[in-house]
Amino acid sequence: MGMQPQGTETAARAAQIVEALRGVEGPLLPILHGLQEEFGHVPAEALPVVAEALNLSRAEVHGVVTFYHDFRREPGGRHVLKLCRAEACQSMGAEAIARQVQEALGIGFHETAADGSVTLEPVYCLGLCACAPSAMLDGEPIGRLDAATVAEIAAEVRR
Repeated sequence: MGMQPQGTETAARAAQIVEALRGVEGPLLPILHGLQEEFGHVPAEALPVVAEALNLSRAEVHGVVTFYHDFRREPGGRHVLKLCRAEACQSMGAEAIARQVQEALGIGFHETAADGSVTLEPVYCLGLCACAPSAMLDGEPIGRLDAATVAEIAAEVRR
């Protein structure tokens, strides 16, 4: 009774997710979201499983994963901070806030802190334009970002 290699376990769990969602209309995106929810990213080992189940090439599946910025190919941090980069936020000082956030967290966009605490992602409009500049931490909206809220966010993700 040897241990299964990690990749085999991942592929087996991916196959369960694919099977559960393959019957929905336009199943590829729901399946990819399901994989990311399960693993924190879309594991490379899952791509052939998805491709075979949906009769797509691996290249087609890979193309969709890389096209949509919401899909991560590496595990994200324990927290995910999305900073709005759209025009309304830009006009309210988002560029300076972005620099402060990157300095406070020690990472750039599309990066995860070395301790795995947080991943920083750019987004283009959270629909919080009236509260610009805005962000979203683990799905919770944060409006009117300033130096104080940046410090609070940095402390929160390090807890």
